[in-house]
Amino acid sequence: MFKLQKNIPETLEMFKKTLLLLITSVICMSAGAQSSSWPSSSKPITFINPFPPGGAVDAFGRPLAKQLSTQLNDSIVVDNRGGAGGTLGAAVAAKMAPDGYTWLLGAVHHSIAPSMYANLSYDITKDFEPIAIIGSVPHVIVVNPNKFPKNDLKSIIEEIRKHPGKYNYASTGNGTSQHLTGELFKMQNKLFITHIPYRGTGPALQDVVAGQVDMMFDTLAGAAPFIRNGQLIAVAVTTQKRVDAFPNLPTAQELGISNFVVSSWYAMWAIKGTPKDIIEKMSAEVQIALASPEIKERWASMGASAPKMTRQELAVFINQEIVRWNDVVKKSGAKLD
Repeated sequence: MFKLQKNIPETLEMFKKTLLLLITSVICMSAGAQSSSWPSSSKPITFINPFPPGGAVDAFGRPLAKQLSTQLNDSIVVDNRGGAGGTLGAAVAAKMAPDGYTWLLGAVHHSIAPSMYANLSYDITKDFEPIAIIGSVPHVIVVNPNKFPKNDLKSIIEEIRKHPGKYNYASTGNGTSQHLTGELFKMQNKLFITHIPYRGTGPALQDVVAGQVDMMFDTLAGAAPFIRNGQLIAVAVTTQKRVDAFPNLPTAQELGISNFVVSSWYAMWAIKGTPKDIIEKMSAEVQIALASPEIKERWASMGASAPKMTRQELAVFINQEIVRWNDVVKKSGAKLD
């Protein structure tokens, strides 16, 4: 009798441990089953685009969503949640369940936002896992044909330097990549050019074409039609190598501006905590989609490419972009409207 009573606590302890192991096993098996069955045809995947419909992120995100929908045999919905330079939609995405059914589309603006917005409710490096660069478009320096005595980069820089404050440049708004590319150009060449912010690419380009503004640092995708019809003169492209769409257009580096390599890039993120196997599967599917003839042809028509990086390389790249644009914002004193 005494021996039985003595073993009761030990028996109960063993029972508790066994029960805990069983519960843990069931949870793990359940999580594994959910991951292995992803995606479920009964539940659509949502891409949150934190910019208004019809913008550059849509231009890359919607064709990609269509291609991935075919590959994954599941419907993909692009949900536009525009506002505050892409930060409102990103904040919404950060609060979504990390189950593999919600993903964030975004852009270079998300590496600029930490420097421009004082109280972001999310952290792009901590609340998300980078998946891939889905598109990258170089910037191009364009000028109105009648504004400068000579329309080559060296002559333009010399002319601006001789007449500080005389010339101006348009951008798509304060804190945008077009704005900060202009500020970077000014800093690197020690120039004084007045910044004229607009609300969007269209109005800005139209005023450069009309001669209301002298020049612009726009994406090649936006400026290409005006370059081709002669309404704007392309001076240099901001890539390391010349672009196929304009093989005769030199790079800024060729013309003596070192380290002036800038692009408007567009990316995709998973919500932090999304199961690793789902992240790996989506990453692989995105690369397959980007390599498809349909996507490659469409991207080429926009003067875009999709640089292939590992997720680790992309994380490093995004951090470098955050540091880079933070430096430009601080030194230029750039502020929001």
